[in-house]
Amino acid sequence: MSEIKDTYKTIDVPSEETLFKDRNSKFFGYAFPVFTEEEVKEAIEGLKKKHHSARHFCYAWQFGTDKIRFRANDDGEPSNSAGMPIYGQIQAFDVTNVLIVSVRYFGGTKLGVGGLINAYRTSAQYALEASEIKEKTIDVEYVLSFGYDMMNKVQRVVKERNLNIIAQKLEMDCQYTIAVRKKDAQTIFDIFDNLFKVDIKEVG
Repeated sequence: MSEIKDTYKTIDVPSEETLFKDRNSKFFGYAFPVFTEEEVKEAIEGLKKKHHSARHFCYAWQFGTDKIRFRANDDGEPSNSAGMPIYGQIQAFDVTNVLIVSVRYFGGTKLGVGGLINAYRTSAQYALEASEIKEKTIDVEYVLSFGYDMMNKVQRVVKERNLNIIAQKLEMDCQYTIAVRKKDAQTIFDIFDNLFKVDIKEVG
């Protein structure tokens, strides 16, 4: 049986600004944690305000752990000379939920497609090397519903299995939302599913 992959790498905070130079062209590199295209837009707009005289804002982003979405943008550079080399570094560092932007100031000398590929790849590499990359677990969330008479039994499983309760509602009856590592999810589901008078449902 193949091992379920239930970890991923990402960043929690934007990187420091990095700089790569080639024949007077400057490439400022940035990495941002992102989850939506709206956040991508905001990050790029922020950089456009900061670097209002720069020529190109080339970038790539990737979202997701199971279902991967990504985009690469050359922003006026020759096709596939900027966005894809940047995306290649996202893959090389094996990170997700991340946006890498390389802001170019043209230095007067054309670098050619090969030079551009190298410059954008290196700029993205610098931005990721300047980031604190963290490994996180892919979790499945379940909602448990049960009466007060089952509280001790539920608590015992939570304690024994070291489960993370991320929300709880204790009213007429009890409701816990728990996060479980993906590779343990089926086992935990079965344990609660077999507990008399405990209802378990996956969130989402």
